[in-house]
Amino acid sequence: MKTDSKKKRGSRSVETDSVSSVSPKQKQGKKLPKIFVLDTNVLLHDYRSLYKFQDNDIVIPLVDLEEIDHFKKGNDQINFNAREIMRSLDKLAGKGLFEEGIQLGRNMGKLSVVIGKGLTRAMKEAAMEDIPDHRILAVALDLQEEHPERYVCLVSKDINLRMKAQAFGVPAQDYLNDKAPDEEELNKRRVGVVRVPDPVIAELYERPEGINPKEMKVKPVPNEYFEIGGSGAHIPVFYNPHTRSVVKVESRNVSGISPRNQEQACALDALMRPDIQLVALTGVAGTGKTLLALAAALAQMDSYKSILLSRPVIPLQNQDMGFLPGDAEEKLAPYMLPLYDNLAVIKNKTRISSKEYSQIEEMQKSGAFQITPLAYIRGRSLSDTFFIVDEAQNLTPHEVKTIITRAGEGTKMVFTGDLHQIDSPYLDSRSNGLSYLCDRMFGEELFATVNLVRGERSALAEVAGRLL
Repeated sequence: MKTDSKKKRGSRSVETDSVSSVSPKQKQGKKLPKIFVLDTNVLLHDYRSLYKFQDNDIVIPLVDLEEIDHFKKGNDQINFNAREIMRSLDKLAGKGLFEEGIQLGRNMGKLSVVIGKGLTRAMKEAAMEDIPDHRILAVALDLQEEHPERYVCLVSKDINLRMKAQAFGVPAQDYLNDKAPDEEELNKRRVGVVRVPDPVIAELYERPEGINPKEMKVKPVPNEYFEIGGSGAHIPVFYNPHTRSVVKVESRNVSGISPRNQEQACALDALMRPDIQLVALTGVAGTGKTLLALAAALAQMDSYKSILLSRPVIPLQNQDMGFLPGDAEEKLAPYMLPLYDNLAVIKNKTRISSKEYSQIEEMQKSGAFQITPLAYIRGRSLSDTFFIVDEAQNLTPHEVKTIITRAGEGTKMVFTGDLHQIDSPYLDSRSNGLSYLCDRMFGEELFATVNLVRGERSALAEVAGRLL
């Protein structure tokens, strides 16, 4: 597919990934920059999005600013993004911003804020109400009429608005700049299952220090887990980038939790390796992601000063937390119950009289073991902490970056989530923070990722997850 950019194939800019649509007038002469109309959710998703459209022009409908104003107060990531985008626009503000537009930088397009003429007659007849989404679409229609020689595209993370735009003849696309490759593309990077001669497998058992991957004719990336097999069953192995050798993954009991399949064995191996400071565990519900992460954290209590568990708080029906009864801890308790459930499973696996049980109780009383919402993480510096972020698929790429940059010396971070169970209306399996993390960090020596496939919660849960 042709584009207006000469950038290399694979660039993640929105302009390069966009649908090519050039008017007849444009084909006859020099190609003109495209015009991208940004929905409010794009600006709130990535406050740096203004600078990611290359040499194309950006238009922000005035109604965007009105919507952003409703999000400027609060401590969540979206509130921070709202304040940052307004600060950026304030720095750029001037008479030109509301007229011919202002240049964003060298080899970049212009930015302008457009008031708009209001809903067209056709929109008034088709649309049931005058809402911000319709006004944003109306601005795109106005620009199409004013600039018939140029490609005008609406960029929104709202699927419904994109469909409405296309119904009115306006090209529309998602914000693609931070999208990760799809699962098929990601799987092409991984070694997967390797067939090797039986003598090589026998040698792997005899040499705990591992063997050179060249003997298997594979080129794994640092900390990659894969399977090898000969005439018998497949066995899980790990590529150690420090010794440059492939070693067999041993099954181990951790905090009373034993792996029930090879994927869980690999996950526990990654969680227990001190030189792997960042771990991503993906998989459908019931595969044991959170339980394994918590078990590994508790098994390493002597190596860390504190254990921190967190998850994004997404209230049902977008109801504000302030409407719920009780203090802050009581308001958040319902959203943290899955974490407490996993902790209860581990405590039930240990005897009340055991040292491990006493340590868990003591850590909870002293505050060394905390379960807290992610909104409270901003601004903190986490040193010597085992930090587990559950349901990470509901985070944006910028939120994941913000969390990881909190890591101080001696801290290990674990992100868990199901890439196909996303609660945010503006994220999908490719644009969420967990997918972004797995894509960008793949191959780094501090990072490991394991995808758990087989459900182990119960036979009923496994069948339901597979068939329903």
